[in-house]
Amino acid sequence: MSVKSCCIYSTGVISILMLITGIVMVLLQVFQNVLYAKIKEEIVLRNGTQAFDVWENPPAPVYMQFYCFNVTNPSEVLKGERPAVIEIGPYTYREFRLMERVQFLENGTKVSAVNTKTYVFQPNMSKGSQDDLIRTVNIPAMTVMEEFKDMPLIANFISSYMKSVNENLFTTRTVGELLWGYEDGLLKALKKFQPTLNDVFGLFYKQNASDDGEYVFLSGQKDYRHFAVIDQWRGQSYLEWWTTDECNMINGTNGASFHPIITKNETLYMFNSDLCRSIYATFEGENNVKGVPGYRFSPPSSVFANTTENAGFCSPPGNCLGSGVLDVSACKQRAPIFMSSPHFYQADEKFVKDVFGMNPNKEQHETIIDINPLTGMVLQAAKRLQVNVFVEKIPVFSQTGDIRSLVFPVLYLNESVVIDDLSAKKLGAIVEEGNVIVNIPFILIALGILLGLVFMGLQCRQRIPESSAAERQALLNP
Repeated sequence: MSVKSCCIYSTGVISILMLITGIVMVLLQVFQNVLYAKIKEEIVLRNGTQAFDVWENPPAPVYMQFYCFNVTNPSEVLKGERPAVIEIGPYTYREFRLMERVQFLENGTKVSAVNTKTYVFQPNMSKGSQDDLIRTVNIPAMTVMEEFKDMPLIANFISSYMKSVNENLFTTRTVGELLWGYEDGLLKALKKFQPTLNDVFGLFYKQNASDDGEYVFLSGQKDYRHFAVIDQWRGQSYLEWWTTDECNMINGTNGASFHPIITKNETLYMFNSDLCRSIYATFEGENNVKGVPGYRFSPPSSVFANTTENAGFCSPPGNCLGSGVLDVSACKQRAPIFMSSPHFYQADEKFVKDVFGMNPNKEQHETIIDINPLTGMVLQAAKRLQVNVFVEKIPVFSQTGDIRSLVFPVLYLNESVVIDDLSAKKLGAIVEEGNVIVNIPFILIALGILLGLVFMGLQCRQRIPESSAAERQALLNP
């Protein structure tokens, strides 16, 4: 075969290969669509699907860790000095979170349920016991003083009573009391005048072996992107605590489940009843958990930023203390509770500087969610929130002394989960199967290109027949 013929032949082979490539790319889309269709069919809240089983009774162990801030200089704080706190903990609880009273609604397009959570103390995973004493802000007292500060006659009466029973701005309670509740003397006295008042206080009072209300979820049957999205909470589609419609929206899932086929440019929305609002998370990076690939999402600083978009969360309207803190008193029985990230991570620097002992750290204090993008299953997550109380000097109450106006940290929590080994193995097999299906066209094109190149090489290497001696002689003799 001549060089010219070989080149023409090679050009033809290349054209064929390009055609094959185009066909394979079409096949790639077809194979991918088949895979996605299968995933969408399985990731639905419907009896018999693995997604429903995981949603109803999560197999991976969930742990709730509490870190308390112990106040070391209460007398100096009342004189106007900066508070100093020491972080103590963790106090770890195993969290069991079953979906109960499950009912399918509207031909299976919606599911109602309550998420019952039970906490069991884990001594071997804790640094201390539930009987450890913590000195912190007397939240019931601060709440009462804020409630009646503009009513001088009642305020003076309450202040006198507080002096008589030695009720101060700071109190010492056990970890168990601070978390799960104790009978408060001041609230008990006020209950005589207001019988409906609850005289037991605890930051998580009535939240053990209980639920936060009935949810109605979308099953994902109509649209895979609506898998486990909250349609209603406590019979309402909107909240009523905030001042704009946008801020009162209930968006996204409860944070334990997400739709399949997640992309990096998505914004994931979640409703959090602890925060009394919806938040969102954006893509941060790729990772791997127990051999399963994942995308990491986390809430950006804009979630709690003091911006126009968040103006509806200011309480009262127009009164935002700054970025990084959220006043949730409207949904906490008017207790002056403010939520933030631990150690005021991503908050204005003033909150960090107001309290000695704050050391914000991204790795320890950021909320993160690692999700397998194909199935939407959570591989690892850590919800980290800090409970603070707003304190200020109230002249009519001598108990506040000359204290600075500041957001005082009480404790923070880390609610975390890592996929269990069995689930990771099953999910890994699903991911591998998906990779094989999607890569079949690439295998075909690679094989086609290899065979084409080999065939072309063999054709071009065919030698032209050897010429005779006479043919090789010069035409003109010298």
